[in-house]
Amino acid sequence: MKASTLSRALPAAAHSITEVAAEVGIGPELLEPYGQGVAKIRLEALDALPAVRSARYVVVSAITPTPLGEGKTVTTIGLGDGLRRTGRRAVISLRQGSMGPTFGVKGGAAGGGLSTLVPFDRVALHLTGNMHAVTAAHNLLAAMVDNHLFQGNALDLDPAGISWRRVLDVNDRALRNVVIGLGAAQDGVPRQSGFDITAASEVMAVLALSSSLRDLRSRLGRVVVGHARDGRPVTADDLHAAGAMTVLLLEAVKPNLVQTLEGTPTIVHAGPFGNIAHGNSSVIGDLIGSRAGDFLITEAGFGADMGAERFFDIKCRVSGLRPDAAVVVATVRALKAHSGKHRVVAGRALPPQLFEENPDEVEAGGANLRKQVENCLLFGVPVVVAINAHPEDHPSEHAAIRRIAEEMDVRCAVHTSYADGGEGAVELAEAVAAACEEKSCFRMLYADSASLEEKVATVATRIYGADGVTYDGAAAQQLRQCERDGFGSFPVCIAKTQLSLSSDPRLKGAPTGWTLPVREVRAAAGAGFVYLRSGEMRTMPGLPGAPVAERVDIDEAGNIVGLF
Repeated sequence: MKASTLSRALPAAAHSITEVAAEVGIGPELLEPYGQGVAKIRLEALDALPAVRSARYVVVSAITPTPLGEGKTVTTIGLGDGLRRTGRRAVISLRQGSMGPTFGVKGGAAGGGLSTLVPFDRVALHLTGNMHAVTAAHNLLAAMVDNHLFQGNALDLDPAGISWRRVLDVNDRALRNVVIGLGAAQDGVPRQSGFDITAASEVMAVLALSSSLRDLRSRLGRVVVGHARDGRPVTADDLHAAGAMTVLLLEAVKPNLVQTLEGTPTIVHAGPFGNIAHGNSSVIGDLIGSRAGDFLITEAGFGADMGAERFFDIKCRVSGLRPDAAVVVATVRALKAHSGKHRVVAGRALPPQLFEENPDEVEAGGANLRKQVENCLLFGVPVVVAINAHPEDHPSEHAAIRRIAEEMDVRCAVHTSYADGGEGAVELAEAVAAACEEKSCFRMLYADSASLEEKVATVATRIYGADGVTYDGAAAQQLRQCERDGFGSFPVCIAKTQLSLSSDPRLKGAPTGWTLPVREVRAAAGAGFVYLRSGEMRTMPGLPGAPVAERVDIDEAGNIVGLF
């Protein structure tokens, strides 16, 4: 497979999808083939596989992201292949990438080099259409909200209090704020609204956190679209919309099965954003994977302060699964960027000084690594630091990272999965396997019984390193409304920048002496968490000056070019 051209056919070395599934005990009767190299796993697998978890459960997270990319997905895939190389059965569980970032800045979100999922083009694009099903279900509810207003508004829904917008799986900043219902009287009730990216939809979060089809239907019914004029929440069930939404998701609720270049089974299912939503693959996928192998390797979005915290505090609360270890991915060049001595801008040439041997800069940026390792240790799980090696690295710089790991009494391993596939991840695989033999004392960061304000303060101070939290006037009122509506026992999901441990993307390393600002609070009642926005977080990204979409095309042989 070339780096610039993607054949729509599977690589010659790929196994049939039934062989891949059979390796971890999933028989053909539990599969629904979906074109070449892809299958859906029927939900009956939850009953057909052993009822007790057999796999060691490992979450892969990272230091705070930089525009350089730290390689979490490459590391996750390489770790799965590395475990398989050592004779252990591994299953990988990943989110499905959004086409917004795929056609925006990142390109295909299916790994890279020899640590890649196949068929790459299918995984990077529509796969089995789950994203479109989520978009349709979300927008059906939006249409029924506006139809209810038009048909007389029997529920007395306050048009100014409607929080349910529309979604689209394309980066389009022009749709962030729109006025709908313009035109003649029969064209609807005019009001201000907008679009979010599909990965930010609560329907996506619901899909990711549901444990069964029945649970999916129940959660969709609890989705709050706004409030009536008397202050009571109005739900999708109140609008009689949740049944039809569930029907649109009947296929999407089934996890997708693909494979790595080396044939390791990989479940790709659901794709909530890591900075806006909880940023983890599906509970259903993990419940199946946890019963199907010796190790289940999953990835949490962005840094450990974001995806991993939500993995522990939100996803594990729902699934009941308890992690055995956490991996924190770091690169030499990213830690140098966290030293604050280099200006790195996405899409621009990297400063040559970044590649000069300088372990002192790695040590300076290591403050971020220390904090992200500490964040995982707060949950009582053993931690492994994974050094994602690049050809420009120097041995002294790897040694600086190893010293940080030793100081924190955690394991450390170098991997070269991008260049060498599973063979380059054997050291990491052995380190993770050894960590899983330690006693995990997993614990949540806060109790369900804590108030919402206490939960937010706990995450802000203990995970982000803030001195405290401030609420805008409207946000404070919204927080109290969530308590009054009965959502006080929910965990919290704080949407903030992924580019810093703080709420300010300009602050690198491990900032101190700052306060977390909260500007909006609302209940994601179907997903089962309270959602808070800090700063100017965009729920609909925009395209960059030179988006990936400009270079994507088809050649004369029908191959996709330019996707990565």
